[in-house]
Amino acid sequence: MHEVTRRRVVQGGAAFAVGAVLPPATPFTGSTVRRIAQDLAKHPFREPDTALPGAAASMTYEQYRGIRFRQERALWRGQDLPFQVGFFPRGFLYRPVVDIFEVKDGQASPVPYDPDLFDYDDPMVRVPDRLGFAGFRVHAAINQPGQFGEFCVFLGASYFRAVGRGQFYGLSARGLAIGTGTPRPEEFPRFRAFWLERPQPGVGSLVIHALLDSPSAAGAFRFTVRPGETTVMDVESVLFPRLDIAEAGVAPLTSMYYFSSRDHARPDAVRPDDWRTAVHDSDGFAAATGRNERLWRPLLNPIAVQFSAFLDANPRGFGLLQRKREFREFGDLEVLYGRRPSLWIEPIGDWGVGAVDLVEIPTNSEYNDNIVAFWRGQETLRAGGEYSFTYRMHWGEDAPGDPRLGRVAEMRTGAGTAPGTRVFVLDLMGDAVQSLPANTRTRVELGSSAGRAEEGYSGPNPETGGWRISIVFDPAGAASADLRCVLQGEQGALSETWIYRWIA
Repeated sequence: MHEVTRRRVVQGGAAFAVGAVLPPATPFTGSTVRRIAQDLAKHPFREPDTALPGAAASMTYEQYRGIRFRQERALWRGQDLPFQVGFFPRGFLYRPVVDIFEVKDGQASPVPYDPDLFDYDDPMVRVPDRLGFAGFRVHAAINQPGQFGEFCVFLGASYFRAVGRGQFYGLSARGLAIGTGTPRPEEFPRFRAFWLERPQPGVGSLVIHALLDSPSAAGAFRFTVRPGETTVMDVESVLFPRLDIAEAGVAPLTSMYYFSSRDHARPDAVRPDDWRTAVHDSDGFAAATGRNERLWRPLLNPIAVQFSAFLDANPRGFGLLQRKREFREFGDLEVLYGRRPSLWIEPIGDWGVGAVDLVEIPTNSEYNDNIVAFWRGQETLRAGGEYSFTYRMHWGEDAPGDPRLGRVAEMRTGAGTAPGTRVFVLDLMGDAVQSLPANTRTRVELGSSAGRAEEGYSGPNPETGGWRISIVFDPAGAASADLRCVLQGEQGALSETWIYRWIA
């Protein structure tokens, strides 16, 4: 288990064991979970039973971390199949039971719990009772042929994580966010049951079905997972609200940004006294709008909560990215933040009008996730309705897209020469800006929601082979401002649009 304390999981979710609804060895089709979710939404929500027997009730983080699944007992082990599945027991933060079924030949059978599926550093926490599962992890030969390695995990509420080849776990995704970034308490829907389809020999994809439940909604999810250089998940979800939901967050992403080198002179950022150069799982928010514009917004660990909404219609994609990849950009040999995945959401179909929301929360520790991004539709999800969202998730080095477009490889900021002014320096990289002839006509398109932003310099950077832009910003007494910058050529944009929130 990797970094359990990184995810602050709020309990609440499953109403009762799904085994009571779907008895052992019953027929299973592609619509089974959808029917269960639709029926579940017609009944009042019931809080899960979080009681644990014996020593499991007071299990500490260290004790839970010391429980290790015995990989020789993995589901599908020794069957010449491309995937194997290990399990997590209940305990510590993960108290509600999660029912897990194997689907084989159109029949769903529960995966039996056995305390001897695990080794225990502390034998006192081995509970002989039928404790039950809290989640699972999936292994495949993702890094080396014939050698199974973990690449995906579902554990806690509706959280799940994945990695591409050669990467370590970083940011998480969730099935659904409700009330995130609003004044009222956030609701954490829970995956209360999973159905794992037995894979076919030689087929590189795994199908996972999940039942979601919360006070406000029930839902059915189907994940088709394909591990690789970039691990891809196709997600088909159907939501059945119990209550009207005005703040539903679709395809929510959760990450951590603590600090980086660009924060050293920023009065609007938390910058700890730390020997490392940077600490973050993600360093920027990116989006591809329905208007075919690419956005890049550097992340911030702010002094106060920041909420940003990027209005759009039928977005082409959004995500939280880790662009810094070199060891020298972090300096930490232990956690290797440069090998954390980026995660890009690619909507499939028409998502309509709404906004991609970005929430940045102050944190004084790298162990707290403080960044959330998700799609929020303009229309309220009405009780008794049915809402479908299909999307593709890319867990890997970068977001898919046009590699030619110049992107912000580095951002610096500092005091300007005139009192009260700030200077922002952007270094752009990418084919579109690295192959520009010397006589190319360009212009810098600037915007500011307050104050005044002016171009200081725009031209080739001979040291990087890219392009440099400097911006002089005069807030003119404003307390905050949203800045925009894009390099334009004769045929259109040469770079993504840099967006930055300045706060006095």
